[in-house]
Amino acid sequence: MKFIVLNGSPKGAVSVTMQYIHFLEKRFPEHSFEMIHVAQRIRKIEKDQKTFNEILDKISNADAVIWAFPLYVYLVHAHYKRFIELIFERNTMGVFAGKHAVIFSTSIKFYDITAHNYIHAVCDDLKMNMAGAYTADMPDLTKVKEQKRFTLFAEHIFQVINEKQPVQPRFSPLIKREFIYKPGVVNKPVSSMGKRVVLVSDALDEDKNLNGMIQRFQKSIAQDIRTINLHELSIKGSCRGCLHCGYDFECAYDGKDDYRQFWEEELETADIIVIAGTIRDRYLSSLWKCFFDRRFFHTHTPRLMGKQIVYLIAGPLSQIPNLRMILEAYMELEMANVVGFIVDEFGDSPDIDLWITKHAADAVQFSVEKYIKPVTFLGIAARKLFRDEIYGRLRMVFQADYREYKKLGLFDFPQKKIGLRLINGIAGILLRIPIIRKKFRGYMKTGMIMSHQRVLKTLFPEV
Repeated sequence: MKFIVLNGSPKGAVSVTMQYIHFLEKRFPEHSFEMIHVAQRIRKIEKDQKTFNEILDKISNADAVIWAFPLYVYLVHAHYKRFIELIFERNTMGVFAGKHAVIFSTSIKFYDITAHNYIHAVCDDLKMNMAGAYTADMPDLTKVKEQKRFTLFAEHIFQVINEKQPVQPRFSPLIKREFIYKPGVVNKPVSSMGKRVVLVSDALDEDKNLNGMIQRFQKSIAQDIRTINLHELSIKGSCRGCLHCGYDFECAYDGKDDYRQFWEEELETADIIVIAGTIRDRYLSSLWKCFFDRRFFHTHTPRLMGKQIVYLIAGPLSQIPNLRMILEAYMELEMANVVGFIVDEFGDSPDIDLWITKHAADAVQFSVEKYIKPVTFLGIAARKLFRDEIYGRLRMVFQADYREYKKLGLFDFPQKKIGLRLINGIAGILLRIPIIRKKFRGYMKTGMIMSHQRVLKTLFPEV
């Protein structure tokens, strides 16, 4: 069989992801695998219609397409995202319809599920048949056990494709609302209480609803707020994956465009940040993805701690829970607070007016009170994963992260709690005795709430 491999790494052939494809080439010489480095060549693909058409011709003549990519900030690389946008913008979806698709990614297993959900949904939108998906930890190829696992996966997808086995879609088509939002008059704008508000968008002239929501938010604050359109910034490109930043947070783009200065002078000095974007396919725009990718010059260290975040989203966000999870998880890892999302898919114009004004007021109030919601699994799991990786196998590359994590106290390993380890050790010995174990089981329910009851009694002694 003939496979076209759409490579999502900006490093092209010199990527971990492509080494797994080379493994398939050598392990299964009866099949052919042609690699197209779409992320690395996106500028030429975007500007040269002939190059784009050549890629489509190869896909048309293939038995299946392998979407192969490294993880970049909860998703695929911005340039890969742009390639997907081009497919829809140029109305070339028919080339993919009916083709079998395979998803393959490499990462440290940080939100690989959200990236896979995104590509799977795109494949369903393209009416492709999903033969299978595989998410590899970056060094898996060096392990015999994982080589066997990957081989079994490949044999399975070959069988699915060869036998043309039926495949059920996972994601429903998006239903876009035909609605024009018209912002009304703001009668009582909210005082910013001296808080610095920065609104960042990628709005184009044709994004009527997004522009309307931006206008409404601006007028909902009594004082002027800083408004920046990403299209007006000089951003030379997305993250190169060069890891130049690993030792001291220096980026290969430093001094060549506006991004670092914009991030440090506008966002890191803000108290409230409003992120405004229109949904393109199953995410925001590739420009927004470029923005999130480039933030990696500070690698895995949080930089928006304590800031209040408001999202203005035009499009069917409720139909893409994967996107909402990404946007929430992103800010939880940044140690920022998501005030909420305002979308144009519900209510009429007066409803949206009220929601925007309320979120503006909440953002100011939360900022004054320094309120941050409790972290959910999205942030806790991410933090623990990075804690372990940066302390361990990633330390050599990400020295800057290691130093910052030490300063921030993020190396909070449970084994450092000596008292708890001592209690657990003694309890483990005592619970081997049947009579003590029996009494302990009877004590479990009341024991779990004793400390809470003591706190309540201390705080409210007369109640």
